[in-house]
Amino acid sequence: MGSGRGAEPGTGSGREPGLSPGSDQRAAERPDLAALQRRLAEFAAVRRWQPYHTPKNLAVALSVEASELLEIFQWMTPEQAAAVMDDETAAHRVRDEVADVMAYLLQFCEVLGIDVLTALAAKIDRNELRFPRPMDGADASSE
Repeated sequence: MGSGRGAEPGTGSGREPGLSPGSDQRAAERPDLAALQRRLAEFAAVRRWQPYHTPKNLAVALSVEASELLEIFQWMTPEQAAAVMDDETAAHRVRDEVADVMAYLLQFCEVLGIDVLTALAAKIDRNELRFPRPMDGADASSE
């Protein structure tokens, strides 16, 4: 999606027309997850891409986009990675790849009938049981 390849069964470039990279014009009108999922489904439907949006194909596309996000950080030092959003060109690339990953994840969940927020909440619940707070009273979030 974000690599400049031709038209593909996905969601587009990741950038809204008329908005400059990094623009926060839409921040005031943040759509909810369900609205975004509907937009993605409609985007694919009007282009007749549903036959290609199988769980396998969407999982592969999700992995490819996650790899493209990873590629941005591949040879950075930890300090460079921490400061990546300070460079507008790099920040734009990161935002685009994050959007691509999220788009394919939402489409994957839509096809399989997974409520992503419910699944995430359940996973956090399981992790809290699996990895309980330390008994010494220290809270990692306050360090």
